[in-house]
Amino acid sequence: MAGSRNRKSPDSGLPAAVAAVLAAAGVGAGQRVCLALSGGVDSAVLLHLLAGLRASVGFELAAAHVHHGLSPNADAWARACAAMCAAHAVPLETFRVTVARDDPAGLEAAARAARHAALARVERDWLATAHHQDDQAETLLFRLLRGSGVRGAGAMAPVEPGRLRPLLSVRRADIVAYARGEGLCWVEDESNADPRHVRNYLRHEVFPRIECAFPGAVPALARAAEHFREAGELLDALAAQDAAACGGVPFSREALLALPDSRGRNLLRWALRAQGGEAPSRARLTEAIRQVREAPAERPLRLPLGALACCIYRGRVWLEPELPALPLPVPWHGEDVLAWGAGRVRFEASAGAGLARKALGDAGRMELVPPWPGLAMRLAPNRPRRSFKNLCQEAGIPAWLRPRLPVLRVGGEAAWIGEIGTAAELACGPGEEGVSPVWER
Repeated sequence: MAGSRNRKSPDSGLPAAVAAVLAAAGVGAGQRVCLALSGGVDSAVLLHLLAGLRASVGFELAAAHVHHGLSPNADAWARACAAMCAAHAVPLETFRVTVARDDPAGLEAAARAARHAALARVERDWLATAHHQDDQAETLLFRLLRGSGVRGAGAMAPVEPGRLRPLLSVRRADIVAYARGEGLCWVEDESNADPRHVRNYLRHEVFPRIECAFPGAVPALARAAEHFREAGELLDALAAQDAAACGGVPFSREALLALPDSRGRNLLRWALRAQGGEAPSRARLTEAIRQVREAPAERPLRLPLGALACCIYRGRVWLEPELPALPLPVPWHGEDVLAWGAGRVRFEASAGAGLARKALGDAGRMELVPPWPGLAMRLAPNRPRRSFKNLCQEAGIPAWLRPRLPVLRVGGEAAWIGEIGTAAELACGPGEEGVSPVWER
């Protein structure tokens, strides 16, 4: 454990910097703040500062430590974190995780993923991390070297939904000086000196050389990250405007193609993030826009973009998840809800609409099944019996969704098909008690 018992230094401004971030986030009485505590000097200082502010601000403070098991000193670090928290009367939760040493993304990425998964389990209003200005500059340079776009180059923000980085405006040297001035103790992770890790190489080899020629490089890069983040917010605002101009979701294909390609790519990135996906490479988005632009208007398209796919059909453009496996038959015994694929089918009570309950009661076995060869149905007494393919074409359902439509089979016949309708033979009469299936996908 490293530390110092030097005389206290003059006020460095760190308490005010942390308090300002808490105020900007609206942290107040009764809110729960959990500090991600590694035991290093950065998180040790943030623990000290947050503990000193909790009474005046009124928040509840806890800490979480992730034991990766990668270092022979990992148990000692966990004990050190427990001692730090005990000294400040802060409850600590320790998570032991297993990190895959052969992860294709590398050991750093595997450890980070395991850490994030563990911290996501903590009940809190805010997760506080001890990232500082030097981390911000390293993150920006690292992402630029990987060809990141504007949003990625925005790096980290001091306040994000559920996330606080109260030391992001502070240099690491000032954090170390504060720790020594306050006589704090902390641990040193030996892996932080290993230049085989990319960030360590930037920290120990690249940045010292940059700062020799450009002494203000770190704060300048941190300011650049703020500019990139602001530009990213403007691009999001533009995408929201373009989404509205395209008629909302699903987008109008004609309106989307009226946009310049750069704005079309920006709109798709924005829509992907809105549905929880990650933006693919610029090359893939460029190819997607090209195919949408060049394909005949009547041709259906489904273009994979990572976890989501861009779908084009009958003048509409939308994003949807990758197709799940074909669902297996599910018996229905009158339940209100049945799972189907990645969604569910709800059975809502109705009067004069949907399927007649009396007819269902007399019909025998009932089950949800996928469409089968030869499937056909009559939607109204005065309409002919139509094949499943024709019904889907009339309803505007693209070919890739058709095998996954839920069909309620009653006594061996189709009584209802999701997004198409109800068989005329089993439909409710006026005022008759019924049930209306609704597929939520």
